[in-house]
Amino acid sequence: MDGGYPSAIYAGTVMHRRFRPVAHTLQYGMFTTLLDLEDLPRLDATLRWFSHGRANLISWRPEDHLSGGSDLRGEVDEILARAGLDPSGGRVQLLAMPRVFGFTFNPISIYLCHRMDGALHAVLYEVNNTFGDRHSYLFPIEGPLVPGAALRHGCAKALHVSPFNAMDLRYDFRLRAPGASFGLRIDVSDHNGPLMVAAERLRRRPLTDREIIRGLLEFPLQTLSVVGAIHLEAFRLWRKGLGIKRRPPPPSNAVTTTPRSPAPPPIPLHPQSPLPNPDPVATGEGLSGRAGTMHERT
Repeated sequence: MDGGYPSAIYAGTVMHRRFRPVAHTLQYGMFTTLLDLEDLPRLDATLRWFSHGRANLISWRPEDHLSGGSDLRGEVDEILARAGLDPSGGRVQLLAMPRVFGFTFNPISIYLCHRMDGALHAVLYEVNNTFGDRHSYLFPIEGPLVPGAALRHGCAKALHVSPFNAMDLRYDFRLRAPGASFGLRIDVSDHNGPLMVAAERLRRRPLTDREIIRGLLEFPLQTLSVVGAIHLEAFRLWRKGLGIKRRPPPPSNAVTTTPRSPAPPPIPLHPQSPLPNPDPVATGEGLSGRAGTMHERT
């Protein structure tokens, strides 16, 4: 905990690699924030360059997430309760890119929902596409987790995100909860096997005014760069010959919940890597592709 706050900045690299029908790789830098939802008023009162619910260099607004209502913590609790999980007491942490100069777009936001004893209770992934649609995937966690190990879970794709991908796909997540580092890997596959992979490798920084300025200098106009580059990269994929899929309507349910099951076997992690090692996708070794500022959409 930095300065008494359980919240932090995480900065590092994001990598997307498509295997077929054409090969395509992208790697770029970014920064994001890990926010304890109960800690927001104190952060707002203490930090000069961060605000809760009002404009600043970076800011956070509850309406940017889930249904767009004003009580995000209450909405997360309702999602947990509908899934048969006890929402009482434990803290909820949100890992998401903040508004930068008033603008934000989060391809994926991650909610870490804890029990009263601090153990991880559930993980909620909130996915947005550039068409304005949003869907979340809830994974209840049961059983003790090995410290420093990655958690695995998966489900069928429910929301259309990339115009180049069909709907009959599967997502397999590997997550290392935030600590000194954070790691996320999403493998996307169809009936023929692996289609593409996305990975984040981030390192923790204290959430201070100095680090906010540092992040803005390293990744200026991050939100506008991400959104603009998404469309540029889509054009490049189209030039490579990828056909555009028909966009289906979004699912009627806002959340896909997986059945409760025992925690899967943990994946041991190399001390210096937030993802399984050796793994060229996780470590960045052997990647071609220049650093950029966009997500190739999955």
